[in-house]
Amino acid sequence: MKIISWNIDSINAALTSDSNRAKMSRQVLESIKNANPDIIAIQETKLPKNGPSKKHKEILAEKLPDYDYVWVSSEEPARKGYAGNMTFYKKGLEPKVFFPKIGAPDTMDYEGRIITLEFEDFYFTQVYTPNAGGELKRLPLRQIWDEKYGEYLSELDKIKPVIASGDFNVAHREIDLAHPENNHMSAGFTDEERKGFTNLLNRGFIDTFRHINGDVEGVYSWWAQRVKTSKINNSGWRIDYFIVSDRIKDFVEDSAMLDSGERQDHAPIYLDIEFYK
Repeated sequence: MKIISWNIDSINAALTSDSNRAKMSRQVLESIKNANPDIIAIQETKLPKNGPSKKHKEILAEKLPDYDYVWVSSEEPARKGYAGNMTFYKKGLEPKVFFPKIGAPDTMDYEGRIITLEFEDFYFTQVYTPNAGGELKRLPLRQIWDEKYGEYLSELDKIKPVIASGDFNVAHREIDLAHPENNHMSAGFTDEERKGFTNLLNRGFIDTFRHINGDVEGVYSWWAQRVKTSKINNSGWRIDYFIVSDRIKDFVEDSAMLDSGERQDHAPIYLDIEFYK
């Protein structure tokens, strides 16, 4: 099974805008389609409560005709048009779909952050993890989220193996970003967030990229848009992950980043996992 996960940073902009960035986003989307994955997980869709519009649906039917999809959006009391996820899966697959609330603090359970699909042999779940925010204002809430999310994955794992993907908004180790020495107090690389991710893995999960690629350096999934040279200089972070239950780690064939060309922000990530060797 091949799965691709990508933080798209507004699916409306990617599908309907004429900006240069939107054109690059559509090129990335085309490359994802050409990779022919079984599942495509999209984060940060920024759609309204009612989800994709008629125009969005028409464009998606044209661009991704071989897929059905489900979505979750931010709803009251959370901000409108915030966060949100979509999961596309090949037609013919018939998963059970859940939009779980995990007992997260503040409005996090209403921000459209998790979609879970149950298949015969495993759960697939995608997440858009809350950012600790400017001046780390949301860090205490983020720490609670990390604990609640870990508990949620553990409960799934008791039933059947788990594949979890998405934007986890944390660079786990110093080799997961270009300049760790300058970022220990930055959102996504605080000791608290890194410990939260360590605790998650310690519940019986593995980071598939490190499992396959070891301690390779200089491979990232995100480059800051506000710094024009960030991607040119490869001044990036690895904050997007596929993690899987430890007991299925040997089924992982590949875990990698996909080329997103000149487009900054997130690159898609890729997992090839073969349950039936």
